[in-house]
Amino acid sequence: MITVPRIIFVNNQFLPEQQATVPVMDRGFLFADSVYEVSAVINGRLVDNEAHVDRLFRSLGEIKIKPDFSKADVIKYQKELLKRNNLNEGLVYIQVTRGTAERDFGYDGNMKPNFVMFTQSKNVLSNPYHKTGAKAITIPDIRWSRRDIKSTALLAQVMAKNTAKEQGVFEAIMHQNGYITEGSSSNVFIVKDDKLITKSISNEILSGITRRAILQIADNKKLQVEERNIQLNELFSADECFITSASNLLIGIIEVDGKKIGNNEVGAVTNMLLKTYLEMI
Repeated sequence: MITVPRIIFVNNQFLPEQQATVPVMDRGFLFADSVYEVSAVINGRLVDNEAHVDRLFRSLGEIKIKPDFSKADVIKYQKELLKRNNLNEGLVYIQVTRGTAERDFGYDGNMKPNFVMFTQSKNVLSNPYHKTGAKAITIPDIRWSRRDIKSTALLAQVMAKNTAKEQGVFEAIMHQNGYITEGSSSNVFIVKDDKLITKSISNEILSGITRRAILQIADNKKLQVEERNIQLNELFSADECFITSASNLLIGIIEVDGKKIGNNEVGAVTNMLLKTYLEMI
């Protein structure tokens, strides 16, 4: 539960939400010239958080934003924000923009970044989709070619997610040139003949932190794993399908484009991986 008013972190200050602002000339607002991260919070503890902070700094490096804070600073501020908001379960969002300057495509390489964090309450553990599974649609992937950077330029994902919502389903699974890339806010896995298959890491997808944890569990459980391109038609013939993300952990996909996946229920491999992951965290 979050205290009222919610406390927001902005550039080394903890402020009531109504007082927490960034300038209109912030480049994140004007150009989406910024990156972000989201960590889950369960029982007041950050989940897989060091990996999320590492990925934040990777994204900053890829777009040449020079942070004036360390990884240790980020974790310290996160923990203080949890404490001030009395958050037991939910999410911590981080956004770092290149900074504030007159609107111009070019920028000063030594600009001071704007650094924002806030918390959100969410039932991460008691997500009903963990038991029932969820439905999805497929949609063309129209994004840029550097999807490995966790950029705030999310218009294509917003459109995909809203299309899914309009069609009464949970997720949009994106595809390009006949192959699955990822969900609008998730990584995608299929299970076929007891083999776990997911797209290999490249600039075409985000290297999911929960994805990595699930692959480690699969390795510990001696599951056969393939990281490769997945043809779109393989999705419909899969025994199981599931998606992973920090905010939803692992959700089985039981129907795509109105077609049943496997037995139209959360499969045994999916259930086992979710159970093990919950035990681990």
